[in-house]
Amino acid sequence: MTLLDITLTLAPTLPAWPGEPHARLERLQDLANGDPCTVTRLDTVVHCGTHVDAPAHFIPGGAGIDAVPLDVLMGPCWVADVADSVDSLTPRVLDGLGIPAEARRVLFRTRNSALWAQPAHDFHTDFVAFDRAGGDWAVARGLILVGIDYLSVEPFHHAEPWVHRTLLAAGIVPVEGLDLRAATAGWWQLACLPLKLPGADGSPARVVLTRDAD
Repeated sequence: MTLLDITLTLAPTLPAWPGEPHARLERLQDLANGDPCTVTRLDTVVHCGTHVDAPAHFIPGGAGIDAVPLDVLMGPCWVADVADSVDSLTPRVLDGLGIPAEARRVLFRTRNSALWAQPAHDFHTDFVAFDRAGGDWAVARGLILVGIDYLSVEPFHHAEPWVHRTLLAAGIVPVEGLDLRAATAGWWQLACLPLKLPGADGSPARVVLTRDAD
């Protein structure tokens, strides 16, 4: 079996969304200091690094991350290889990716993934994401989960969160901050497990792809 971890390491050096704090790890106790055990405190927003958005993120009264169904977060998944020349996931681009009609979970590997060769880079505002019509395309195709290889499915410069609202209102789960550098195009099995945080608008997640070896 081929097993691929597509999760970013949740380190303080990861880029943070502008205006939000970086993740912070603090040693409360440390064996090296003579303490009886090592205990680490994690302080982070729930949308840092590899994470899952819940409806509550943008939908008033929307469900929290603890209510996102596990059968959406786990199952067959198609990895779509997007050309480096593509700047936006428009319907025209999406139609040209050869995504099978039966695919309901799709991860999009774009030029964003190359940025994770240096995880400690400054935040990029020109990352590849869905345009508004691309979000509508995902709904029309009946997708239940979409994944992107930077920190948002939404372009940084959108005045309103059209894509998030469109996807979340349709029950589509966005998974953001994926490292897809080693993920080849085609079918995989996806396991995406966010923390079970009551009512939270999202959560960091460990995301893994598997498939039978060739």
